[in-house]
Amino acid sequence: MTMKRCLQDFGYEELNFIEEWGYPKFRADQLYHAVTQYKSYDQISNLPKTLIEKLKQYFYDRGVEIIKTLKAGDKCEKYLYKLNDGNIIEGVFMPHGYGNTLCVSTQIGCRMDCAFCASGLNGLIRNLTAGEILSQVLCVNALKGGKGEKRAITNVTLMGSGEPLDNFDNVVKFLKLVSFEKGLNISLRNISLSTCGITPKIIELADMNLPVVLSISLHAPTDSKRSGLMPINKAYNIMSVIEAAKYYFERTRRRVIFEYSLIEGRNSDQESAYELARLLKGLSCHVNLIALNYVKERGLKAPSAQQVKEFMRILKEKGISHTLRRSMGGDVQGACGQLRNDYIKEVDNY
Repeated sequence: MTMKRCLQDFGYEELNFIEEWGYPKFRADQLYHAVTQYKSYDQISNLPKTLIEKLKQYFYDRGVEIIKTLKAGDKCEKYLYKLNDGNIIEGVFMPHGYGNTLCVSTQIGCRMDCAFCASGLNGLIRNLTAGEILSQVLCVNALKGGKGEKRAITNVTLMGSGEPLDNFDNVVKFLKLVSFEKGLNISLRNISLSTCGITPKIIELADMNLPVVLSISLHAPTDSKRSGLMPINKAYNIMSVIEAAKYYFERTRRRVIFEYSLIEGRNSDQESAYELARLLKGLSCHVNLIALNYVKERGLKAPSAQQVKEFMRILKEKGISHTLRRSMGGDVQGACGQLRNDYIKEVDNY
């Protein structure tokens, strides 16, 4: 059975079915504008009622709706979204001095099962469509008062629940939809895509000339340490990831970001710091260090502040570009998958 689609799944040119239904082309323009403004059918006042009724038969007007909002002390907001099929995903709004960033999900759950992440605790339910990913951006943009060229959302990170490159076709279509000049027109250079390191897809993405910021979840400097944290490493080991990162830089001229969650007793000791420096020496890259967000089901903890400081000292000594990511939303279950999993438990126990 084919799932009923939302209107956000359709690009501007794909709305030509309006003309096939016998309506003039400008009606498609009006519909596209309404979709971009994230209007419900009840809010669209400039289309004929006959057209609205026909659209209702075939399409959902919106892909997601916010059912819960948690506000953090740092003005970060975490959203729980409900999809049209009843499934739940989550996202995070992060205000910065340079603009507002929205972290979006690309799958319901995840099958990567990384040892430190809450997203994969219940496995992969299904992929999100391009329109469901886009709906997260349109929804929050409208919520924050974004209109026309004055977007409320300026930056997007595909770092929520799910592995973006495991949902490759839908993610690529989303990138084209969200950057379309008649839509939100968010520059691909303001979009970050985080991957566990599915190297064939990194290469495929590099060849598509979509110059997003590529963030690779590395989290360990050796195969033995990484395989213990990330099962994907058994399929695509560290050297294949490094080679893919080099290829991505050669094709796009965009510096690759390596995400590295510091975990007590696993990858945060001095030896790991020196190993990481040797691994990345000479690469055009940046290391984004993260003090681990605690997930009670996983049981892993962040190292002490002194250990983090020593790790950074070694990277600086060895000339490796790095920063310690400012933790945002920690008081509203900011780690991927935490809010969704707690909500599911509440519903199951009701």
